[in-house]
Amino acid sequence: MSEVKDFIVIGDKKIRLKDFPTKPDESTDKEKTLKKMNENLTKMEDYQDKLYSEGDEGLVLIFQAMDAAGKDSTIKNVMRGLNPQGIDVHSFKAPSSEELSHGFLWRAEKRFPPRGKIAIFNRSYYEDVLVSRVHKLYLNIRMPDRCKRGNVISRRYQDINNFEDYQYNNGYRIVKFFLNVSKDEQKRRFLERIDLKIKNWKFSASDVKERGYWDEYMEAYEDAINATASKNSPWYVLPADKKWYTRYLVTEAVIDVFKKIKPKYPTLPDEEQERLQKDKEILLNEK
Repeated sequence: MSEVKDFIVIGDKKIRLKDFPTKPDESTDKEKTLKKMNENLTKMEDYQDKLYSEGDEGLVLIFQAMDAAGKDSTIKNVMRGLNPQGIDVHSFKAPSSEELSHGFLWRAEKRFPPRGKIAIFNRSYYEDVLVSRVHKLYLNIRMPDRCKRGNVISRRYQDINNFEDYQYNNGYRIVKFFLNVSKDEQKRRFLERIDLKIKNWKFSASDVKERGYWDEYMEAYEDAINATASKNSPWYVLPADKKWYTRYLVTEAVIDVFKKIKPKYPTLPDEEQERLQKDKEILLNEK
């Protein structure tokens, strides 16, 4: 079975998406994998409690993928054991008119959590170098012409790198996941959404239209990952054809970043420890 380190991209070399698998090795044992995932969920619960109580670092998990790759179900299943008071979940859809009147990172900056909490971004500011690149949406934004000339996307990569470095320097860890679903599996899931009435609501008329730009999106994802992966803000290119395996790998990656953060429960100063003992005596001596 592959380990999560096999899927990490930290910017030390250029990657090609076609070199990454979309499904687990045939030798991967599903039952053992799910058992390990459940063990990881228990560890994550403990780490989150320490992160929240300490309040020194914040964690942002970004999920990007083609439609039907399993972002929603991954978020639902991987975060199910965590304390909802310590998590903020944000879904980045088409920007509003207010958001379009600001810089493309503005709406993301507003959604970064207080230190001590975890934020989950279902899509993110990366949409502005993905769908915006494929459809050249930036040309329709009300900005000076100078902002639309030259290689707009390359400048945005630089903005993203500066933004993520800024967040890291202010106590935030950013971990980015690309759920790497195959074109055949996406087709199967689309057909399932059409055939099963309980899943009809998940299907949009735009899904098939966007599928027609598959190659352009793969190129956009590959370029974005290569341009913005770093040791402090890594990408994980995870196989997404088998959802149970994707979820397991996400828990592994989250555990890894928690190990780097090393959160711990705060230790009270001596004077406060003494006060606690006095309060304890008061409580024990109550009549």
